[in-house]
Amino acid sequence: MNERTPPDAPEEAEDPVYEQAALWVARLSSTDATEADHRAFEAWRAADPAHAEAYAEMEAWRRTMKRAPDPRRPRLPKGLAAVAALGLGALLSDPLGWVDRMRADAWTDRGSIETTTLSDGSRVDLNTDTALVLRFTHSERSVALLRGEAVFDVVPDAGRPFVVSGNGVRARAVGTRFFVRVDGAAVPVGVAEGRVDVATSAGETRLRAGEVAVRGEDGRPLARAGDVARAIAWREGQLTVSGQPLSQVLSELERYRRGRLLLTDSALGSRRFSGTLDLRDTDASLDVLAAAMGLRLTRLTPLLILVRPAS
Repeated sequence: MNERTPPDAPEEAEDPVYEQAALWVARLSSTDATEADHRAFEAWRAADPAHAEAYAEMEAWRRTMKRAPDPRRPRLPKGLAAVAALGLGALLSDPLGWVDRMRADAWTDRGSIETTTLSDGSRVDLNTDTALVLRFTHSERSVALLRGEAVFDVVPDAGRPFVVSGNGVRARAVGTRFFVRVDGAAVPVGVAEGRVDVATSAGETRLRAGEVAVRGEDGRPLARAGDVARAIAWREGQLTVSGQPLSQVLSELERYRRGRLLLTDSALGSRRFSGTLDLRDTDASLDVLAAAMGLRLTRLTPLLILVRPAS
């Protein structure tokens, strides 16, 4: 878990100057970049010709990435140039992630699962690629979840409710254990212990232990019974699924690795899998899937793996 330290640039960018350039590209492409950011960038770029050269190259890569085809499409683009574009897109496809980490009080990189203890004694488990900002006052303990997913084990304090907000969802508790996920998942909140009030702009509901919130057609949160223990099994590095489509399983594994897992046959994605996969070794998990479901894995680059039928 990382606290108030600059995030790492992609593993492929080993030169510190290029890491700095990548972070500037990410920052200046953000909608909340300030005039101070632009002045600081100009000073950095003018300090060394190598800075300007590295920035120009990283900015050119970002623009190329934006034109790359969506690697999640079931039909494989033809030609080596298209494959190269897919790999390049995977390399620099997360500029906003770098920005969120620079803003965060605590964050995890892609593939990391870590735990931190807050100033009030509450525990937070951060899932892969997660970033959060803390705003604790005398009257409220507020957490802005910028990206990803976290489990909160909250120390009771009736005078200071614990509130987590992100992606249009607000979860309020006094002392309980619950998770919040802000990447657009169908189930954004679930409660393991206690009670949590969940609200969106369209309405609110109260969740009890063993319940999750789902979004209704009108945007209102609706309470439903759910397997919360399975939903938060990632804290032990496990992905446990029962009858889930392969496309969804691969999508979950992608959260824990760099690059893309590309299904070459859309029908293959509807086949269902049940079992437990290791989130700390996604290559081994892919081998388990391949053996169990008769798949063929073609590793074109470290950032691009094709998933196709074995025969």
